Amino acid sequence: METLFIPSFKAPARGTVTVPGSKSINNRALLLAALAQGQSVLTGALDSDDTRIFASCLNALGFDVSHDPEAATFEVAGCGGQLPAPKGGAADLFVGNAGTAARFLLALSALGLAPVRFDGVAAMRKRPMGDLLVVLKAQGAEISFEGTPGHFPLSLVGSGLPGGRLELDPQRSSQQVSAALMVAPFAKADTDLVLTGPIVSEPYIAMTIDMMADWGVEVERSEPQRLRVAAGQTYQAKARYQVEPDASSASYFFAAAAVTGGRVTVPGLSRQALQGDALFVDALAGMGAKVEESADGLTVTGPAQLHGLEINMNAISDTAPTLAAIASNASSPVLITGVEHMRWKETDRVKAMATQLRAMGADLDERQDGLLIRPAKLKPAQVATYDDHRMAM
Repeated sequence: METLFIPSFKAPARGTVTVPGSKSINNRALLLAALAQGQSVLTGALDSDDTRIFASCLNALGFDVSHDPEAATFEVAGCGGQLPAPKGGAADLFVGNAGTAARFLLALSALGLAPVRFDGVAAMRKRPMGDLLVVLKAQGAEISFEGTPGHFPLSLVGSGLPGGRLELDPQRSSQQVSAALMVAPFAKADTDLVLTGPIVSEPYIAMTIDMMADWGVEVERSEPQRLRVAAGQTYQAKARYQVEPDASSASYFFAAAAVTGGRVTVPGLSRQALQGDALFVDALAGMGAKVEESADGLTVTGPAQLHGLEINMNAISDTAPTLAAIASNASSPVLITGVEHMRWKETDRVKAMATQLRAMGADLDERQDGLLIRPAKLKPAQVATYDDHRMAM
């Protein structure tokens, strides 16, 4: 087990921080590029375990994806919706703990005819895939489980997508909605996707719809719970597609400025970004920080003392751990709600945050859908990361 020592701030956090590309945008762009007609180049791309795993799995499925970490690019030869055959006629995909890659690749594999086996690390085997698998089964995919139904490891044999009316419960993850939408243009008939429960992380669905439109495919959304994708549309390759800076990563530096009374700028980011997490700065503003937006990017200046607030973070849940980490430093309680779906991420993030903050001396209540954190002076402690990048940060 590797241990990393983190010294405390001795002065306010100040500076300009260039953050890497957005994982959410990068992985959507990889899938859209793979399905597009022609060659695409992603620039400002993220080099991470998740993006490397996704690219490697696409290659295993027969696509041609090259990655240059030094240049921060991915080059993808699109298939125009005609999936290539994996070498040997079948594919064995190991997705690690990459939930986005897992769900997007499941939907992609249902378009083809080749047998594809999926597996991941122990934590991935615990993550629910059942709601998406129900939809893929309804579209004709044959799915067999080696262990717990609805979980990895599993094998899938697709038969193409007939389209038609599909019902999907989005309460545990918006990733499955995005996955179903992005492959829908290649169905034999129009696809009507009906969401049967409360939507979590709505900005990620909006991101998917916006990106699909940018790549040439329109999604009709007559109501929040009803989405329609006309069959026969095609994605158009991008000679150069710029990946936005990662708003979730930026949240850590903005929070550092807010809690230390410092000032941090992240270039290339705005409130109008595709990523909902860019609006994390509004949560900091609600606690007393000053937020400025300019052509240079977003800047957060911390106050002399943060104050508490009540906030529903359902739409920006990836930044909820960031807010929880600084909440004890506020002068009044911070109530975070709407994040029950975080319990089905790489780890149970609600429980993990409560456990590790208590180890540091936090005064808090764990609730089913969030945390109530009261003012307290935190102390040094050894904390666990649960092999979860959000928890580590």
